[in-house]
Amino acid sequence: MPKLLFIINVDWFFISHRLPIAQEALKQGYDVTIACHFTEHKQELINMGFNVVELPFSRSGGSIGNELKTLKAIRNLIKQEQPSVIHAVTIKPVLYAGLVLKTIKQKIPFVAAISGLGYVFTASTFRAKLTKFIASMVYKVALAHKNKTVIFQNRSDEKILTDVAKLAANDKILIKGSGADLSVYNHIPEINRPHIKVAMACRLLREKGVYQYIEAAKIVKAQLPNTQFLLIGTPDLENPNTIKQAEIDKWVNDGVIDYLGHRNDIPAIFSDVNIVSLPSFYGEGVPKVLIEAAACGRAIVTTTNPGCSDAIINNVTGLAVPPMDAKPLADAFIKLINNTNERMEMGVKARAFAEKEFDVKAVVDTHIKIYKASMDKKL
Repeated sequence: MPKLLFIINVDWFFISHRLPIAQEALKQGYDVTIACHFTEHKQELINMGFNVVELPFSRSGGSIGNELKTLKAIRNLIKQEQPSVIHAVTIKPVLYAGLVLKTIKQKIPFVAAISGLGYVFTASTFRAKLTKFIASMVYKVALAHKNKTVIFQNRSDEKILTDVAKLAANDKILIKGSGADLSVYNHIPEINRPHIKVAMACRLLREKGVYQYIEAAKIVKAQLPNTQFLLIGTPDLENPNTIKQAEIDKWVNDGVIDYLGHRNDIPAIFSDVNIVSLPSFYGEGVPKVLIEAAACGRAIVTTTNPGCSDAIINNVTGLAVPPMDAKPLADAFIKLINNTNERMEMGVKARAFAEKEFDVKAVVDTHIKIYKASMDKKL
């Protein structure tokens, strides 16, 4: 029985972005272990048939002692589990698993999923440049394995890391996002009503463009007061860039937004709105929320930021505007609000784009093929 070891930062991210892949691996006879930091989903994963192992991943840069403890825990886990293939997801698990594998004699196939490089590879501040230099050196070592497959979600990240880690063509593959279940995220035509609904759903962080969304909503509502803006998600209290609940309460009290908090019925919400937006300037892979919006056949307003721009065909399935600027964001909203036929046509084309590029079944099949090819290469 082949053994698949997932190394990932936290359980909720695994469930939202990688669960279908792991479930298919189970069906195909793999022994699957999920190693991460657990919040409230540990028993849920056990009940699904997965092995689970706690890893002490800190959300941000912890103390050197804690990071060394995490590296040691990963090394002990790999030596104990003797996996047939390792699939690491997100920045820290990829770097740490890659570094640990350099210290182990067994040549274990390594699948490294780059789900967004973060802002440091595009920002121009001195601190960002220094961090980029250090990160580049670590990536170069962590990805220096003969039997590796590096999965990218967008071309920008692919180009950057290909140069940094000197990746060959057969070392890498582009898979645009984690996919959407097209049977769950259905295309239901827009509801005919007198006002337009716009939705933004994400972790409520500054770099997701929440402030720009709020300012754009104010601009739009000054001209089109019946427009309804929804904000979906919760503050991330462990992140220093989180939006504060007091800010959200003020926006609600001022009549700028309707706040829905955390929701598990995103397909129904997107089917009820006219436009979905994510004005992110974060280092995204391909944002899952935009894939889901496209699958629901909704026109999208996002930014030219790498990853976000990969989720749309600009001026065909949505509009991409410069990041960190509320005015062009508001202009894009107004354009789509005032042009019903164009907006609805974008939605139809967004669904077709999702069927071609973002079907979760294709994403899962590609991953299983990667695992099998990696193990065959080992032989």
